[in-house]
Amino acid sequence: MDGGWLRPLLFAGVLLALLALESRAPRRAWTQPRWPRVARHLALVGLDAVLLRLTLPLLATGAAALAEARGWGLLRALAVPAPLAGMLSLLLLDLAIWAQHVAMHRVPLLWRLHRVHHTDTDFDTSTALRFHPLEIGLSMLWKIVLVLALGAPVAAVAGFELLLSACALFNHANLALPAPVDAWLRRVLITPDVHRIHHSIHRDETDSNFGFSVVWWDHLFGTWRSAPRDGHATMTIGLDDFRAPQAQRLGALLLQPLRRDG
Repeated sequence: MDGGWLRPLLFAGVLLALLALESRAPRRAWTQPRWPRVARHLALVGLDAVLLRLTLPLLATGAAALAEARGWGLLRALAVPAPLAGMLSLLLLDLAIWAQHVAMHRVPLLWRLHRVHHTDTDFDTSTALRFHPLEIGLSMLWKIVLVLALGAPVAAVAGFELLLSACALFNHANLALPAPVDAWLRRVLITPDVHRIHHSIHRDETDSNFGFSVVWWDHLFGTWRSAPRDGHATMTIGLDDFRAPQAQRLGALLLQPLRRDG
């Protein structure tokens, strides 16, 4: 099998598994019809994929292969041993995506792209698919620059991309984990109860818990919050200016960055 199919196949498998688990053990009741939302978010991720293929000559893993073929990157210049180079690449790419997420909240123009993700008034694994195509393009460019600058190994970059997809789907899941399991996992990983706080209607909570995989960066940089003030079952998800049903339509999501409110 072509290795290029591995990520989408694993992505689809994790997505379907979490959709099924959410149906059996939801953490919260849905406020919108569930399956039209899922279809809309799948359409968005499809548009994202088409944009990347049409506009970029290579993606993050291709950039890693190019850097390897040309001998580019800081890690190669420093002759860092391959196992250590792989570990450092995973760690630095994870930190870079955390920093990108913070920038998306703090730079007004970037926030207008990123808020498409935050205007969902429900929170489930399909929310992990809800990103404006321009944000996905910028994110991929950022990863490509980092991969080329580091000379990150191909295996590390491919592994990071799989980790990014799987963790995003998991930490957006509308899944009722047993409290002891959540408490144990959140010592290291971002759980759904941790990330749900980031989707709160309260801006101070929205500007917290930026991590997508590990909790370390939020603890280290002071952006950690352990619980929402309104409780997980009753907290309000989304943004005040985009709660109307028409604001949730696919066309409205694509045009939303043109609006100055929110």
